Amino acid sequence: IEPFNFNRLQLPRNMIENSMFEEEPDVVDLAKEPCLHPLEPDEVEYEPRGSRLLVRGLGEHELDEDEEDYESSAKLLGMSFMNRSSGLRNSAAGYRPNSDGTCSAHSARTVGVCIFIIIVAVAIIMMIYLLPRCTFTKEGCHKKNQPMEPIQPIATNGKLFPWAQIRLPTAVAPVRYDLTLHPNLTSMTFRGSVTISLQALQATWNIVLHSTGHNISRVTFMTAVSSQEKEVDVLEYPLHEQIAIVAPETLLEGHNYTLKIEYSANISSSSYGFYGISYRDESNEKKYFAATQFEPLAARSAFPCFDEPAFKATFVIRIKRDEQYTALSNMPKKSSVVLEDGLVQDEFFESVKMSTYLVAFIVGEMKNLSQDVNGTLVSIYAVPEKIGQVHHALETTVKLLDFYQNYFEIQYPLKKLDLVAIPDFEAGAMENWGLLTFREETLLYDGNTSSVADRKLVTKIIAHELAHQWFGNLVTMQWWNDLWLNEGFATFMEYFSLEKIFGELSSYEDFLDARFKTMRKDALNSSHPISSSSVQSSEQIEEMFDSLSYFKGASLLLMLKTYLSEDIFQHAIILYLHNHSYTSTHSDDLWDSFNEVSDLDIYLALKLWYQGQFLRERGMELSVQMFMDKMFPFYYSSLWHIPLSYVTDGKNYSKHRSVSLLDKKSGVINLTEEVQWIKVNTDMTGYYIVHYADDNWEALIKQLKTNPYVLSDKDRANLINNIFELAGLGKVSLQRAFDLIDYLRNETYTAPISEALFQTELIYNLLDKLGHMDLASRLVNKVFKLLQSQIQQQTWTDEGTPSTRELRSVLLDFACTHSLENCSAAALKLFNDWMASNGTQSLPTDVMATVFKAGAKTEGGWSFLLSKYVSLGSEAEKNKILEALASSEDVRKLYWLMKKSLDGDLIRTQKLSFIIRTVARHFPGHLLAWDFVKENWSKLVQKFHLGSYTIQSIVAGSTHLFSTKAHLSEVQAFFENQSEATFQLRCVQEALEVIQLNMQWVEKNLKTLTYWL
Repeated sequence: IEPFNFNRLQLPRNMIENSMFEEEPDVVDLAKEPCLHPLEPDEVEYEPRGSRLLVRGLGEHELDEDEEDYESSAKLLGMSFMNRSSGLRNSAAGYRPNSDGTCSAHSARTVGVCIFIIIVAVAIIMMIYLLPRCTFTKEGCHKKNQPMEPIQPIATNGKLFPWAQIRLPTAVAPVRYDLTLHPNLTSMTFRGSVTISLQALQATWNIVLHSTGHNISRVTFMTAVSSQEKEVDVLEYPLHEQIAIVAPETLLEGHNYTLKIEYSANISSSSYGFYGISYRDESNEKKYFAATQFEPLAARSAFPCFDEPAFKATFVIRIKRDEQYTALSNMPKKSSVVLEDGLVQDEFFESVKMSTYLVAFIVGEMKNLSQDVNGTLVSIYAVPEKIGQVHHALETTVKLLDFYQNYFEIQYPLKKLDLVAIPDFEAGAMENWGLLTFREETLLYDGNTSSVADRKLVTKIIAHELAHQWFGNLVTMQWWNDLWLNEGFATFMEYFSLEKIFGELSSYEDFLDARFKTMRKDALNSSHPISSSSVQSSEQIEEMFDSLSYFKGASLLLMLKTYLSEDIFQHAIILYLHNHSYTSTHSDDLWDSFNEVSDLDIYLALKLWYQGQFLRERGMELSVQMFMDKMFPFYYSSLWHIPLSYVTDGKNYSKHRSVSLLDKKSGVINLTEEVQWIKVNTDMTGYYIVHYADDNWEALIKQLKTNPYVLSDKDRANLINNIFELAGLGKVSLQRAFDLIDYLRNETYTAPISEALFQTELIYNLLDKLGHMDLASRLVNKVFKLLQSQIQQQTWTDEGTPSTRELRSVLLDFACTHSLENCSAAALKLFNDWMASNGTQSLPTDVMATVFKAGAKTEGGWSFLLSKYVSLGSEAEKNKILEALASSEDVRKLYWLMKKSLDGDLIRTQKLSFIIRTVARHFPGHLLAWDFVKENWSKLVQKFHLGSYTIQSIVAGSTHLFSTKAHLSEVQAFFENQSEATFQLRCVQEALEVIQLNMQWVEKNLKTLTYWL
């Protein structure tokens, strides 16, 4: 370990200052518009992610005063979904001649000349004025934020490139790839040769495909009727990562051709494409490993290809390797041949028809554990020293594979299914067909150090990636704008399958929590539809990989299943999979399958749900009013069809959980008996939030205090979520929200307690970061009084059901974080005993993270944890240690951690976003994390692609607790000074919006909270 001397470690001066106090900038201009940079000659602009319209929620008339107040209220959640955004408005002031500049009227000719000169001058001035906002192409003048391409791109050799668009032409399609690779893991380079069998779909001279980072040495072309290869030239256009081959003859429609490309390239040093890593084994010997991560746009960096999901083909892959390594690919190994130079060449069977982003290959030292499942060999691979941690993954995979095959009524089509734990892997996991890749922490399970949460994580991720073998691999979205067809379905099936075969894990609690958080994100103006036609550029594609594509997509499927019934839902998706196997689809193809098996026009009913976004200000707010005849009218926007479910306190509550479709501006529910309250959106299966009349809120609050278990734990958590989100909007008083959670003294379930702690922790964090320590402390004490009994009942063990164990983790972490009930002393004693045993003494896994955090507050404890982090082999235990290390109150330790992770040696770079988020959560580090991001931004965007999930996480994690004008101005100014593509990133706009919402919340609630607490 590198010597660690905190006295010698110097922080950048601005980080020291900003970590101690906040400085208001000299000038704060909140009204400043984002600067619009003119196009440079070699720049190309792309279409914006969404051109969104603001649609009236309750008709075409102007807003009334109440709606206007709603529009301007603190925007924390929304009741409707539609596609909105503010576009950039270019204003062009017209030229006005100076009144003093007159011409002498000597003659008509003279006047005519003067007028002509003035007109020419005006025209020149207007062209100069408008030119920065306009680029001329074959279609004419394109203004900013409109899709455009240069009239004729220039290749790297100075010749004209025959294609100007980002998307490939469809005149030629690949049928089969024959790929041979020889990676050198010492020099981190590789040589490759790819032979592509093509079919011309229309007559053309040009073959345009993707390639980036390749040194192409030779390209040959051959027709189907001639065996003679003709060497041809290649044109390269790096801006679009495209190459073009001008064929020696016209490619005729329906004819087949062969293209062979020989090349060399570097193995990537990032975690994208065909990349290499090094790690140290248990003997501290340095080992090398190479793997792939192609989704979404990186197959083109490993071999020239048609790198769009709709261009499906088959693949034959050969890999040359050193004898000590194992090579894996999508298909089973066909043969291994020892070559003259001592290398081994592995050839794999020809693949099924699939997209390029699903191609995968791995070279490294691995061991595996396998089991045959109805003719499919399931294998779990890991580096040799961790093979003992794969048993849980194998058992889980076998059960899930059997479940999916039965549920989808389609057999898994390959003869083998490999799951591989990779030592350094930026993504959580990847569904490559037949060769699933994972972070070690998401596949390996150590019974001695993995908690119940770790077990659930591994199970969920395996379920997600296996679901992709049908949704994504067998049937693939045609373009990345419909990514939700892959990820939304895989996320839905992940939770659905766990509920069916691993019910004891209570995965519904995680799905419920994910839906709450997704609706918060979807409520932002910077949100986006889960299906949009405006996805074109690489940044736009990367940004589709967010929680909306995953969890909003899954939430809409849950809502649909609940309304249609499980049987109809299953029938529809089986039909969808059968009708579109080995092809690519649009969202409408899915709705067509549902329409075939149900009476409902699914496209009409769900169009706005998946093409729109969660609208905070107005619309889908359901207000409940009770009338003497026991009728309940509901008002909502006519744009939305709402699957409306409800329960009441009536005798028939358990038998009549009604679900109906509200497809008019107002509807009436007839109840069969008089009731005290109604709870809408049963078990939160609908993707909407409900606001009740005052008397219904009071009745619900009274019911919770009297007997909360009349309502399900999902409904109780749903009420807590809804009332706190509405309180943030100003639609409900904050005091009423706290009145509702007064019942928590009698709550024993995980979901409601977790949601209450999440909502109150949001408030605590704002108060804490603003320096209102006394007020924050009073808030903690209030929450503690509600949960004191439950906290006192907890033991430092791993006893109980999985849900009970997770609740123990949550409660003890809350108590120790805020030094309540001698929690810290108990945790520190466990830590000291563990440290005294040199880490050999067993700790309860569910409270291990809490114990480590208590120990990390001491100088000796932090250093000991760091030494264990470097030497331990369990990723589950290392993650808990890393969280503890990043929770230190010493800013020099925190800065050192972030720097080491950015360097990627002692701490993997894949952990950097987690470290930054953890550092930013606590008062000592919340300014330091942002300063670190600013200072290292250029390195961050080199390591992680602009728009990638990691960049999204870093931006949000380092700014989401800011709530002052100074920070808003600083964050905005910083990103404005980056490239325009950076400033326009959705995560940047989201960060700015969250800061503004935090400011509004503080302005609205601080005085009331001060008085009330």
